[in-house]
Formats: sequence, structure tokens, C-alpha cells
Amino acid sequence: MLGIDLGGTKTEAALLGADGRERWRQRVPTPGGDYDATVRTVASLVAAARAAAGGAHFTIGIGTPGAPAAGGLMKNCNSTCLNGRPLQRDLEAALGARIALANDANCLALSEATDGAGAGAAVVFAAILGTGVGAGIAVHGRVASGPNRLAGEWGHNPLPWLAHDEPRPACWCGQRGCVETLVSGAGLARDHAAASGERLAGEEIARRAAAGDAACAATLERHAERLARALAAVVNLLDPDVIVLGGGLSRLTHLYEQVPARWARWVFGASAHEPVRTRLVRAQHGDASGVRGAAWLGRTAPR
Repeated sequence: MLGIDLGGTKTEAALLGADGRERWRQRVPTPGGDYDATVRTVASLVAAARAAAGGAHFTIGIGTPGAPAAGGLMKNCNSTCLNGRPLQRDLEAALGARIALANDANCLALSEATDGAGAGAAVVFAAILGTGVGAGIAVHGRVASGPNRLAGEWGHNPLPWLAHDEPRPACWCGQRGCVETLVSGAGLARDHAAASGERLAGEEIARRAAAGDAACAATLERHAERLARALAAVVNLLDPDVIVLGGGLSRLTHLYEQVPARWARWVFGASAHEPVRTRLVRAQHGDASGVRGAAWLGRTAPR
């Protein structure tokens, strides 16, 4: 199984055996803003994988920073050169092979549901907390997509239960107050800058908070509370067995204690006698989950 994680700055490929063990891996820069060069980059990685496999047949799955619409054209890609382009068709022509293609968050969900932190769970909701926010859903080990290819697009719903004085930042999607604008890495940095006048990255905010910086600690408190609200809405709607966090902010270890400690306030019917049973966990495969999920996805490609 070959998986390719097509990201905005890097493209990574990995060959997995049927047992999920990695056999080969390669990472190259993604040619920013150049669609044709992006197709060539993927094709060169597949050629390298074929050489590494010694001619053995493998399936191909590709995770992308967006999703194919029902008509086959890409949409919602933050790598905007992909939007409106028939990426799957063009890749299949370049590779001479059929492929499976899905949003990168769906690949995260599939990876973690197959042999990661959500293995064995019936319903896994996987959220990427990075520069932006995305999410995917796996049900009984299969990705849910929907007729509009929007299943899991949690980041572009409004953050629920907003207080009257809370910010409603403008989102690139055209709305205001989206989950992405408030719980992403960019949203965390923006909130801290608005409150303190100092612009810091999430890891630096966490480091200073641990060292006793009150302003940074307060920023992390606001972020954890907002994430708890956002995920409580997921529990109310989907009731997943497991919620898996990936992306840069998934490394903030306090989230796995503070968010479940807070979200019962908003989960319908939750109480001391009826606790929320959904588990919140970090992606077991970390940054490799995207490429691994793409590889598992490839098993569904037509032969």
C-alpha cells in the first residue's frame, strides 16, 4: 500500500505492508502555487516507490488539503492552486493507475481508526488542530464523506455558546466566529496577541505558561474552554466513541485533561451520575497519520 500526504509545504510518501509496517518513506517539498509541478511531484514519488518495491504491485491512496467535489473538481483546498482542478483524473493519467483520494483529515481519521488511538472503536472523530482546523470521521473503519463531501467539516461551523463579549473573527470562508478562527494555532496566537499585545506561537505560549507567565496561562485557559465547547457540539451531534487530536496543537498535553473536565457543561444530559464516555486522545501515529491513512485508503481504489 502506498500512501501520499500532499501538504502545502511538503509531500510525503510511504509504503506500508499489509501488516501496517512501514517499508519505505520519502519526503520532498511541495511546489507552492504550481498545479502542474504538483502533479509531477506526486508522479515522481510514485516512480520512486515502484523502484523501492522492486516491481511489486501496490494500491495508491492520496490525502489532499481539500476534497474532490461530486463532479471531480477539487474544492476547499488551502493550497489554492488545486481548487477547481480535476486532480484525481490528472494524477491517474500521469501514473497510469487508479487511485483513491480524500481530504487529509479523513486520512487522519482512517489511520487512527485502523491501527492507532481509535483502533476498534465504532465511530472515530479526528480533528487536526494546526494553522487551520479540519476534521474527519471514520465509522466501522471506513471514511464517511457524504454527498457534498463535507462530513467532518467542523472547523467552518460557528463556535457554540459564545458569550456576548467574545470575539467573532472573520474567517477565510466568508463567515465570522468559525471554530477554526478560535481554536486553531493561528487563532490561539491571535487571541493571545489581542489580550496581551504580544504575538507568540502556541508552543511558546505553552512554555511560558508552564514557567508561570499569567497572561500565557490565561490564553491557554480560554483556548481549552473554547475547544471544550466546540467538541461538546460534536459529541451532541455524532456521539463518537473516540475523539483524536492531530496537528501542532495536539502536542499541548494539558488539553487531554482540561477539555474533558470542561465539556460536560455543554454535553446534553451529562452529569456526575452520567459522565461523558467519549475519550479524547492524541493521534498515536503523530505526523505520520496522514500518510498512513492515505495508504489504508488506497485499499479501496478500484483495481
